[in-house]
This record gives sequence, C-alpha cells and structure tokens, in this order.
Amino acid sequence: MTVKGFSSPPHSAKPRGMNRTGLFIALALWLVIGVVFGLYPELDLKLAALFFDPETKTFPLKSSGWAGVARDAAMWIAWAFALPSLAALVVKMIRPDRPLMVSGRAIVFLLVTIILSAGILTNLTFKTYWGRPRPVVVTQFAGDQQFVPWWDPRGGCVRNCSFFSGEGATAFWTLAPAALAPPAWRPLAYAGAVVFGLVTSGLRMAFGGHFFTDVSIAGLVTFVVIWFAYAMIYRWPRTRFSDQAVDAALTRLNMPAYRLRQRLFGRKTGPEPSV
Repeated sequence: MTVKGFSSPPHSAKPRGMNRTGLFIALALWLVIGVVFGLYPELDLKLAALFFDPETKTFPLKSSGWAGVARDAAMWIAWAFALPSLAALVVKMIRPDRPLMVSGRAIVFLLVTIILSAGILTNLTFKTYWGRPRPVVVTQFAGDQQFVPWWDPRGGCVRNCSFFSGEGATAFWTLAPAALAPPAWRPLAYAGAVVFGLVTSGLRMAFGGHFFTDVSIAGLVTFVVIWFAYAMIYRWPRTRFSDQAVDAALTRLNMPAYRLRQRLFGRKTGPEPSV
C-alpha cells in the first residue's frame, strides 16, 4: 500500500534485507570485524595509511574542495529523506484536525531510526564517552595521541571522538527509506543505500576522520536498529500498529493546544474529530 509518497508494506510483508537472513548476515559481519580487528588492531592503521601522505604528513583529501562538498552533500541527501516525515509531523502539530500528509508508520519508522542511529547512539553516547582518537591525531599519522583499538574506550580523546562514525551511521540510515520503497524497486533501493553508505564512509576514512572499524560498525549498528524498528512497526503482531493509530494519537496529543489557539484568536472551533 502506498500512502502519499511512502510505501507502507502490509503487515505480512517481509522485504529482502529486512528478513532474518539480513539480520544474521549483519550480526555475522559485526562479529567477524569485531574479532579480527580486536585481535589485530594494526589493520585499522594499515587501512588508514592508504590515505596518508608520509611526505606532507597529512591526509591530502582532507584539503580537497570537491571532497568537502561531497561530504556535506551526503549529509544533506540523507536528511532529505527524513524531511517529508518531519514536515508532516510539524503540520499535524499545527493542524491536528487534518489527516497526516505522510503514512503514520513511515513517520515513526524514519524519525525514530535516524534519531537513534545518527543521534543518540553515536553523538550522545559512544562519541561522547568512548575516547578513541581519530586517525588524524594519532602518533602514527603525525598526531600527538596514542592509537587505541575499537574496543578500548580509554583513549585520549575528550569530545567528538572517533568511535563510532556519526556520518557513517547517517549515510547507512538511508537503508530505512529504502525499506519503504515499492517492492519492485526495493532491491535497487537497498543497493543504492549500501553504495551511498560505503562511499560516504570511504570519504571519512580518506579525510583521516575515522578508522575502518568506526565506519563499518556504524553501518552495522544502524542496520540492526532499522531491522528491529521495522519488525516492531510492520511485522511483529504484538507490536505492529496502523497508520490510522498514529494519526489518531497525534490528533489526541495536539488537539488541546490547537483548540486553545483557536479560542485565543477568537476563531470558532468545531467538535473534536472522531479518533
């Protein structure tokens, strides 16, 4: 079912990439990367060294104008997918007497997943309390801080640290809108989201902003968040809900403030809509 610009899969839908196989693959990759780079942390340094120029002692791409534009554009593109849901939510808060312009479940799914993956789990949690220095500031790349493996939070970074990548998580979050694409386009949408995440993450490594484990784990964490959110909202019988339920809940929540505004401005208010 398509609702005003977003594809809302039926309760029984199990799209490719959001089924158990996709989850098992993501968890297996997470385990392999975590163990291998935990046992051999120098691999992170070797991969970062591919982008480092020992003669100038810099990451050359960091100074590239087009690369900086591409980095900014990637974040604008990712957030653009969330903008319709955010706008529909704001409009509903202002006019709760009108139906949502976007699928209610799509609003919850997209906004919750981007807030969790690109906000709470990265910037407010790990990047704040996990003191791993970025490649550009470690001694191996002409910096002044000691390199630490991904699993060690005791690095010298104080704030906005390396693990894990917020921009990588935001780029891979485009898997969420891909999950709502029409079934015929969904495999292509997933592929596009993965490529977008890989390219954006590669740029972050090339700038010396993140190690491989920072961006790869960011992508895997984001996928797992999206997988469970999709299952809870669309698939699992005990937790799934309807677009109408979201619309009714937002109407109940915002209607008192709306009616108060109407009275303050001397406008007539009709009976509350049935929810």
